[in-house]
Amino acid sequence: LGAMLLDVEKIVGQAEIAAMLGVSRQRVQQLVAKSGFPAPAAHLSMGKVWFTSDIRSWAGAHNRELPGDTPDRDEHV
Repeated sequence: LGAMLLDVEKIVGQAEIAAMLGVSRQRVQQLVAKSGFPAPAAHLSMGKVWFTSDIRSWAGAHNRELPGDTPDRDEHV
């Protein structure tokens, strides 16, 4: 059958967003409550999750650098 590549959108929770933005989880909670922050992709039992691409787009639109955002290893495959 050969190798199958699956294009799966990466998702992140508040802890990962905090790491991406270089802020505390409490600050992420404040940002999430503001209008203009991306809507969650899903509400899971562990909490809300967002598409990584939405967070990156939001950060870029708000002139926020992503000090904790490193390229994914598998993006270079």
